[in-house]
Amino acid sequence: MQSLDHDTPRGRAAGTGAATSVSVAIAGSGGSGVMTAGTMLLDAAARAGLYGLMVRTSGPQIRGGEAAALLRFARAPMDALDDTFDLLLAIDWQNVSRFADEIPLHTGSLVVGDADEGAAPEVFAASGARCVALPLKKMAKAIPGSWTNMLALGLAGGLAGIPESALEAALRASWKRSDAGLQANLAALRAGLAEAGKLAGDGGHSGIARLAKPAEGAVATGPRWLISGNEAAGYGALRAGVRFVAAYPITPATELLEWMAPALTKVGGTLLQAEDELASVNMIIGASYGGVPSLTATAGPGLALMTEAIGLAVSAEVPIVVVDVMRGGPSTGIPAKSEQSDLSFAVSGLHGDAPRLVLAPTSIADCLATTHWAVQLAEALQAPAIVLSDQFMGQSRAIIDRPVDDASTARRLTAAAHTPDYKRYRDTPSGVSPMAIPGAPGTAYTADGLEHTEAGIPSSQPRDHRMQLDKRERKLVLYDYGARWADIDTTPGGDATLAVITFGSITGGVREAVARAALQGVHVRLIALRLLAPALPERLAEALAGVTQVLVVEQNHGAQLYRYLRAMHDLPGRAASFHRPGPLPLRPAELTAAIVDWARTHQTAKEFA
Repeated sequence: MQSLDHDTPRGRAAGTGAATSVSVAIAGSGGSGVMTAGTMLLDAAARAGLYGLMVRTSGPQIRGGEAAALLRFARAPMDALDDTFDLLLAIDWQNVSRFADEIPLHTGSLVVGDADEGAAPEVFAASGARCVALPLKKMAKAIPGSWTNMLALGLAGGLAGIPESALEAALRASWKRSDAGLQANLAALRAGLAEAGKLAGDGGHSGIARLAKPAEGAVATGPRWLISGNEAAGYGALRAGVRFVAAYPITPATELLEWMAPALTKVGGTLLQAEDELASVNMIIGASYGGVPSLTATAGPGLALMTEAIGLAVSAEVPIVVVDVMRGGPSTGIPAKSEQSDLSFAVSGLHGDAPRLVLAPTSIADCLATTHWAVQLAEALQAPAIVLSDQFMGQSRAIIDRPVDDASTARRLTAAAHTPDYKRYRDTPSGVSPMAIPGAPGTAYTADGLEHTEAGIPSSQPRDHRMQLDKRERKLVLYDYGARWADIDTTPGGDATLAVITFGSITGGVREAVARAALQGVHVRLIALRLLAPALPERLAEALAGVTQVLVVEQNHGAQLYRYLRAMHDLPGRAASFHRPGPLPLRPAELTAAIVDWARTHQTAKEFA
């Protein structure tokens, strides 16, 4: 990821109205259309050649209630929200104050609300931001057939500096109704743009900072995608060869299933909505046993229900993939907010000694590649794989560079018909033994949850139990995972003796914080883990060569990654943890402060000279 210039909280160049990134929040009550406006604004940014991120946030209601679209735009890739927002545009103020912690403002921010809704809540006005009241609904009503959120689209887009042509193209592309309605809302869009011009003033100093122009002679990038983490995970699974999905809807994983349902039919696959999570995981075990790569998606409560069946997949050596889109817990917890609190359960939550694969994508774009890889690993190793996504990645949308084409599909070692002396669970050097597909003559065997002999016959003999335990562990430990197990970055300009280890969706914020820390003379080595289980002690030791201090960063209350690393690895020097639970994201500024404070506390002043 290209680092951003954050000499000031807003990334604004001194003495100008230009910024390296701009953050916009559009908020309102349920039904006000804020998500539609936010989605179109992100689409317009993509058409204008920008990178962008849109995070959805809502209240605790299942339906209705307040909602906000949180957006950030930049000319360089980024995977995290910024520290503060430059613009808060409230279509109405109904319960929007509940988002005060999620929409921090600064003294240069602009707050725009409907004049008929009253003044901005004190929690926003107290930030020192400039508050402006406009008759938003009356302005839209003056254009028969138009919607207030399309006026808001023009206003927010104009203030952020997104070209009118891109905004208009985004509206046209999404419009599915009458031409008269389209024309009315194009007029509302232009009215919002005109109002943005008035607020910005001739010199642009009365409005929010606009994106800095690209450097002269900058080379245009290639094609980009606008995609959510759930969609990316689904596409990665399809690309790897998944052709059967069974699942029970649950927030925030449902969109993955909604996307895969029609997509599977295009490649000859099937999605089945099961009656519950127990049924869904057993269905995919059955389909995979029949030779079809299979997947289910769920969240923490559903994963808890699936554990006995996942243990069956371990024992019977049936490959399956479970995408866990993590949310706040425990129990029902906070369904629509993000948290990395299923890690301990994913790596240690099965009864008995049950080795399994646990992977975590590091960004929305990486949801595609990591889920693809998870399917390949599950099939190659004949083991269950759990993919730890989360609500932040799953339900957010991002403008990303088009991923590299990868047509590689999963490959399972299968047994040919009439294999002599066929033993399904033969104790091979690699731990992987050929899996017969039902119906292949001369290869019948029993596959269930009981411990068994090499031939699959149930057994309680110590020799058989030890042999199969060793086999199931060995195939995961000995496998060559290559370089994809982690992303390892060192900021230029220094010999880093401090390493920051993290995983999952907060990697983007940590990476941005590492870049900011380097501007303060603190150079660290960033290790973003993608493969969490099995643990790879030798690989991590190589990555930590020369490191004397380790800081583990994660988003949960119990420092789960820190405790897991301490249990499975010999971390060098002194290790510490920086962790905080959701639902608020870990922002670059607090992460930068944590990294700099830790480094300067535990390293000598000479190293910072």
